[in-house]
Amino acid sequence: MVKYDLMARTVLEPLSTFDISAHSRTSIRSIAVSSGPDPPTLIYIGTYSGSLLLLATNSVSASNRAATPDDRDDDSKRKISFMRSVSVGDSPVETVLLLGEIGKLLVLCDGSLFFTDSLLDQQLKKLSLVKGVSAIAKRIISDESCSSDILSILATTTNSESSSASLRILQKLGGGVRANGVKTRDSTQQVEGNCNVFAVAVGKKIVLVELVFGSDSRTVKHEGGASGLNGSFVMLKEIQSSVEGVKTIAWLNDSIIVGTMMGYSLFSCVTGQSEVIFSLPDSSRSPLLKVLWKEKKVLLLVDNVGVVVNDNGQPVDGSLVFRGHPQSVGELSSYVVIVRDGKLELYHKKSGSCVQTVVYGGEGVGPCLIAGEEGGDSKLITIATSTKVICYHKVPYEEQIKDLLRKKNFKEAMALVEELKCEGELRNDMLSFIHAQVGFLLLFDLHFKEAVDHFLQSETMQPSELFPFILRDPNRWSLLVPRNRYWGLHPPPAPLEDVVDDGLTAIQRAVFLKKAGVDTVVDENFLLNPPNRAEVLELAIKSIIRYLEISRVKELPLLVREGVDTLLMYLYRALNNVDDMEALASSENNCIVEELETLLDESGHLRTLAFLYASKGMSSKALSIWRIFDRNYSSGLWKDPAEDNDVQSSATNILSGRETAATEASKILEESSDQVLVLQHLGWISDVNPILAVQVLTSEKRADQLSPDEVIAAIGPKKVEILQRYLQWLIEDQDSVDTNIHTLYALSLAKSATETIELESSFQDSDDGRIEVTRFANSERSTIFQSPVRERLQIFLQSSDLYDPDEVLVLIEGSELWLEKVLSWLFLSYAILYRKLGQESLVLQILALKLEDSEAAEHYCAEIGRPDAYMQLLDMYLDPQNGKEPMFNAAVRLLHNHGESLDPLQVLEALSADMPLQLASDTILRMLRARVHHHHQGKIVHNLSRAVYVDARLARWEERSRNLQISDESLCDSCHARLGTKLFAMYPDDTVVCYKCYRRQGESTSVSGRDFKQDILFKPGWLVIH
Repeated sequence: MVKYDLMARTVLEPLSTFDISAHSRTSIRSIAVSSGPDPPTLIYIGTYSGSLLLLATNSVSASNRAATPDDRDDDSKRKISFMRSVSVGDSPVETVLLLGEIGKLLVLCDGSLFFTDSLLDQQLKKLSLVKGVSAIAKRIISDESCSSDILSILATTTNSESSSASLRILQKLGGGVRANGVKTRDSTQQVEGNCNVFAVAVGKKIVLVELVFGSDSRTVKHEGGASGLNGSFVMLKEIQSSVEGVKTIAWLNDSIIVGTMMGYSLFSCVTGQSEVIFSLPDSSRSPLLKVLWKEKKVLLLVDNVGVVVNDNGQPVDGSLVFRGHPQSVGELSSYVVIVRDGKLELYHKKSGSCVQTVVYGGEGVGPCLIAGEEGGDSKLITIATSTKVICYHKVPYEEQIKDLLRKKNFKEAMALVEELKCEGELRNDMLSFIHAQVGFLLLFDLHFKEAVDHFLQSETMQPSELFPFILRDPNRWSLLVPRNRYWGLHPPPAPLEDVVDDGLTAIQRAVFLKKAGVDTVVDENFLLNPPNRAEVLELAIKSIIRYLEISRVKELPLLVREGVDTLLMYLYRALNNVDDMEALASSENNCIVEELETLLDESGHLRTLAFLYASKGMSSKALSIWRIFDRNYSSGLWKDPAEDNDVQSSATNILSGRETAATEASKILEESSDQVLVLQHLGWISDVNPILAVQVLTSEKRADQLSPDEVIAAIGPKKVEILQRYLQWLIEDQDSVDTNIHTLYALSLAKSATETIELESSFQDSDDGRIEVTRFANSERSTIFQSPVRERLQIFLQSSDLYDPDEVLVLIEGSELWLEKVLSWLFLSYAILYRKLGQESLVLQILALKLEDSEAAEHYCAEIGRPDAYMQLLDMYLDPQNGKEPMFNAAVRLLHNHGESLDPLQVLEALSADMPLQLASDTILRMLRARVHHHHQGKIVHNLSRAVYVDARLARWEERSRNLQISDESLCDSCHARLGTKLFAMYPDDTVVCYKCYRRQGESTSVSGRDFKQDILFKPGWLVIH
């Protein structure tokens, strides 16, 4: 009875068993398996009695060997059937060598080689070239680039290197053909390929031979086959060796590895040189080697250790340590299969671990053999005991993975998946499928973090597959959920609460079973420390959140994106992650408002709902919520969060509830072009923070700006600073040229300035005047404006020309504040207004006499640009009127700075007799000297100009007197034809051309290529220096 190791992977499963007792009375000595293009798998059994039996893995007879479709499609239905038996000799059949390419067999029996077809239909033919054969091996080529063409190399050396004297004589006498049908290679024969070349161990020699068919065919393809058994051996080379008693042999590329009781040796088929790979101890068992077809390497057995060597005999890829001494070795894809003591053991080539153990017989079963299909991709392994043949087939990797997952052996399953991926046996879509399947199994086992890790590695899994775990069916997205149960290893999707409850119930059940001594597949950690439901559910929600957050950045259909964002909000709300909820709602999202507004409203997450309304363009609803916040905080119905932080450091800036609501509302209104909506909420926002109101009104984010008239009317008379800032924005940023707006802004600034002065003057008369004046001076700088109102008024009055100065003057004069010690800025304002009205005399009086600002007065005279303005200012300094003393110092300053532009006679007439002579003498003297200097300078300029005029007339006369003489010998500078009496033209650079060339060249371009319109010609006499 076959037994399995429950903790191991199931790679092999029994296919069928066959007892040969009815067909042979002796035990099995050798075995070989062939799987060709035909459906049946053929098994060759060599017995100790010298018989060769042919078995097939399905019902194949000599008359009808075609397998039925059911037999081909379902390995489980295959049965081993006996086909025929042939007698080879009286000695045991030591080796059965398959020649799959040509559909033939080589059989080693009693030191001789026999040749037959694969179905044993024809009589065996004995090949008598070599006798006393102890082992034979076919050449295996791993890479054409690293292997020699042995036939080409040996074709020219057969005669010279043959060490057999009898063979040389036969070659001379028979031309290469012996009477017994054995041929030697002719050195002049064309060599093709390296097929059917063998190494034969005969005593202390290794003979290299080739199996050929017919007289000129070097190889016979499998499709055509060999006609009958007309094949024969051609000797290629003999290699003398010092080793004797070869038990096993392998030929890989150019190296022949042989095993004896003394150890393993390597021979070169090209040079014949040999070397010892390693020796065996005296206590070692019989040597055994196995060619690993897939890797093109050789496994050498030393007791229970398998050493993998390359074609140079160098150990590679480490060693395999078996649990006991193998009786036979086979290969199955990525595994090495051994049999020993009635057990079949499967070892992984890379890791060296024992993957599976199958017990097929007792300890006294006797020696066993194992064989598989050649090529490294065998899916069938055959074991032969003394009288039985047992076939095992490789379980498909999907079934192996399923079996591991059923046993909850997730690590082993993923290790197998990675192994298959590295070997290229697993497609990407299948890899994604498996990751998703493992993820669902882990999810139902309450390993949520690991489950999401696998979900993220799956490229084919859709986020909608997790929707049923969040929201119960039916829902908006029920039809999006793919009805894919994968391999059917996990229950159908259910809400996370149900999954957690079912998982905890399974853990409790497993605890009771463990106390009763029953093993379960539940995680040992859960059994030792049963989890808490709340903690497990929180971990589950966090894990699903992580998956959905990563899925948001992927390219998904719109409906799936809506489901991801909406359900993500559900999960945030379940954990009360307010920050995450608000971040999702305020960002660009695909949430369905209808699915969330009731949930958020009932749970009290109004801020999140307001952010969600705003992100979806539902500004009116969002603003209504922020208005509710403002009312509740202002009325005391809700406790302001800033009050809870009064004890904290003053460096911590925490906004009050009302300011937060106003800030968020202003963000919405800054982008809104709905004028009614903006003006509706402007009032309460301005009450909370005027700066936010200004930001709403002056926002550049909206598509269509608000109507200034409507805004001005909505602001009202009490919000003066907001009105002024809005008007300033219209004038400075929007470049408004509306005279009404300019006048309104000037009047508002003037009114604010006069009100400020009235307050200052009223507090100057009080006992605490100094303190109160300082307080009101500081209050003049509002939170909106950084400069005092008086400074802004003066700047605007100077910069704008679109306001009505008369209205501003009426407003200022009506204030009746004319005290200079208080209102020096007011006089400057008057000066600005009178300047706008063009009343120069009044402006100069204010600047020079009221403000005594000589620099400003002189600057205003410069703006006027007439010399009489300076004389007018000088008269004001010398005769101030109204009983004031003459301002001699200012008059001297004026004469010093601008005396050169004044008439000295008028200045002398204007000077007062009372003016001290020492103040004006230096200035008057400098004025007179400047006059004389200007007179002399004028004469010099006049004479220079006259000289230039004379030079210009002389140059003009020279040009007009220039002439050109044309004779019969004169030639055209372009076509070189004689001019004679032809019309001609002369260019400014003195080139002469005939009229024909002139028409072709044009009037502006000469023969030299110079364009006189672009490159104007100047001559020295033409230049006039100004």
